[in-house]
Amino acid sequence: MFKSFLYFILFSTAITYGQSEFKFENNKKKIVIPFTLINNLVFVPLTLNGEELTFLLDTGVEQTVILSIDETQDLQLHNVETIKLRGLGSNESVDGYKSSNNRIELNGFVDTKHELYIILDQEFNFSAQIGIPVNGILGYHFFKNHLVEIDYQHKKVIIYREKSVKLCKKLNKKFHKDSISMELNKPYLVTEIKNNENTIKSKLLIDTGNSDAVWLFSNNQKKIAPPTKNIDDYLGRGFSGNVYGKRGRIQNFKFGNKTFENPIVTFPDSTSLKSVSFVPDRLGSIGGEVISRFNVFFDYKEQVIYTQPNHKINEPFSFNMSGIDIEHAGLEWGTETVQERSSGIKIYTDKDTSYEPNFKIKFSLKPIFKIFNVRIESEAEKAGLKKGDKIIRINGTHAHNLSIERINKLLKEEDGRTIIFEVERNGKNLKIRFPLKNIL
Repeated sequence: MFKSFLYFILFSTAITYGQSEFKFENNKKKIVIPFTLINNLVFVPLTLNGEELTFLLDTGVEQTVILSIDETQDLQLHNVETIKLRGLGSNESVDGYKSSNNRIELNGFVDTKHELYIILDQEFNFSAQIGIPVNGILGYHFFKNHLVEIDYQHKKVIIYREKSVKLCKKLNKKFHKDSISMELNKPYLVTEIKNNENTIKSKLLIDTGNSDAVWLFSNNQKKIAPPTKNIDDYLGRGFSGNVYGKRGRIQNFKFGNKTFENPIVTFPDSTSLKSVSFVPDRLGSIGGEVISRFNVFFDYKEQVIYTQPNHKINEPFSFNMSGIDIEHAGLEWGTETVQERSSGIKIYTDKDTSYEPNFKIKFSLKPIFKIFNVRIESEAEKAGLKKGDKIIRINGTHAHNLSIERINKLLKEEDGRTIIFEVERNGKNLKIRFPLKNIL
């Protein structure tokens, strides 16, 4: 399964709140923003000071963060000052910058005094694990003043200028309503989980920037602990280092009007959480694997959310059974043979008129994929795959014709399926096969 990238930004200096505020630039009643959905995460196009970028839309983050700018992009930032940042992970704070009075626009939804934070260290750039360029993260300020709908099924975000009578009727009739609390400018929901025969009321962060289903923090007092059957896993990258923990299934979990049976839950270890300050009584997070099964309205002002199940609601919870994580490692020139019949030579026969094809070799840039993590004692490790292996083919399909999302889907699709990797290591091509095993 694709790993979660949670960015809890905490500052070693006092926080000063700017005048960031998104407004409608025109008289429209609503603004529609199409998005790209990859591994349960929402990526929206925007312009920052005139430069076109792609950001993760993340309810689990307060401030806007820039993580990656291509050398070809000429981004101008205003009023820049140095700060320290720290957050989820195992290391200490990192250097960063704060910039104010920037213009951000999303299809007519505009903030002309936007405050944001910049991380220049490419260790924090997670574009390689997504498979597309991701320049940053957009959080609380996008949601704070308007009703925002995330329609996962149709891949669009809709911002409403106001709650019309018609819209209120729709929400009251077709959607389930839950109260949330806004704490440190992030949304929290109190729900029930059942684990090891204990039913526990739990305050969870609603986090669209987490691709997993649920994260729980071990708590002896609340009797929250990983189930007996679990796996140790790399969970992702935070501002302060790698995040590790365990994965396992709990009995059930409730969100909206749906109770999910046997969901896969992640338990980050205490070392990864040591630099994070939590709101009182928080026990974990609800992530995109759950949220994306609904059409969701966020109303931060009224402190409520509305949910309606979509076509994914009854899909089983699965995980990456191979134990390997894949990253996009750049581009290389590839070739393919194309056929152009319209410019071929016409040949007449007794039976028909046919064309002798005109074959041409076409050169184009193709993606490179590499293995960047192998879980200890996984089937892939036992078979011999290693970190750094360049992927040539998977089950006969050339890597040039794949995407990270297609690869991840393949690796969690069918228990018992044999996977054949062709990889390049130290200039040699190797063919390695192993079965997918659902050990949870």
